[in-house]
Amino acid sequence: MKNFSRALMLATMAVPFAATAALADITIGVTVSATGSGAALGIPLRNSVELWPDNIDGEPIRVIVLDDQGDPSIATTNARRLITDDNADVIVGSALTPASIAVAGVAAETETPHLTASPVPPNVSDGEWTFVLPQSAGLIARTLFAKMQADGVNTVGYIGFSDSYGDLWVSQMSAIGAEYGLEMVAEERYARPDTSVSGQVLRLVAAQPDAVFVGASGTGAALPQIALRERGYEGTIYQTHGAVTFDFLRIAEGAAANTIFASGPVMVAELQPDASETKADGMEYVTAYEERFGEGTRTQFGAHIHDAMAILKVAVPLAMESAEPGTPEFRAALREAIETGGPFPASQGVFEFTPEDHLGLDERAVVLLTANEGTFELVD
Repeated sequence: MKNFSRALMLATMAVPFAATAALADITIGVTVSATGSGAALGIPLRNSVELWPDNIDGEPIRVIVLDDQGDPSIATTNARRLITDDNADVIVGSALTPASIAVAGVAAETETPHLTASPVPPNVSDGEWTFVLPQSAGLIARTLFAKMQADGVNTVGYIGFSDSYGDLWVSQMSAIGAEYGLEMVAEERYARPDTSVSGQVLRLVAAQPDAVFVGASGTGAALPQIALRERGYEGTIYQTHGAVTFDFLRIAEGAAANTIFASGPVMVAELQPDASETKADGMEYVTAYEERFGEGTRTQFGAHIHDAMAILKVAVPLAMESAEPGTPEFRAALREAIETGGPFPASQGVFEFTPEDHLGLDERAVVLLTANEGTFELVD
């Protein structure tokens, strides 16, 4: 592990070394937003790579980690470099939806398996080469909308990022909100780097919705949360899994009260019943991560990296039965192994992909949480 960690550090920080190092049997390329507006999401992903083993089924792996700063153009460059120059057998990343969409385009063009660590729209997840690690927008939305319905919500105000991540949640509200008796009476957007949403929140409050639905991620999801409470909004706020971090609770403080979060189960791994199919893997990840990076540092974003390895541990040996790593034949075999080799129990759910379904998760991958005194609690 010590040698692997050193190789990882060099691959991340010293580009010439990574480009000229001797090829290992299996090469995994990782692109994440370790800096930039998405760093709160990307850093836990980068950290989680350090917890990967140094081999899969006895075959050594070479991992190359690059920073895309959350920029789709840089993510595109990284993906091309990893595939063309470093001959990656599989690409993992990125942390932000726009960057992941860019990586997916390169993966499809070069016919390289791609495990995305952020949600992507259906036109991307329906492709042949990209597999989605986070819970799909549809799965999260239906869980939240069912909760809204049970809570007696009829009208909803929406505020979210002004990018493809924000678009995901608006499209879900438009497509299936009516099934749950929900009407969107206001829609507001803001950019990830924004520091104020006062105007947007004033318009939301003026619309007098029963509840507010936030389509944002990382610490950026706390911005409208705080502003809504400061403007006196007392209704329930519903947040997606992108907001479920301890940093969110630290920043939002008392403003996090009366909020419902949809989350992957790893955030409350120890609170799951022993019979849960995600508890053992979740505890393995949480224990290892927090031993290295500190108590309360877990995120579900980092857990997607753990789950990528859980899938590859099973799929890579299957692919090696018919092809050698570093070849187009191996990449095709790896894609087929991911599609047919499940189920893959992991920290965030039990993945079972098919050639027609590259989302692979069901209701076992979602829990509802609320905030209480700086921590998350399960909602029945």
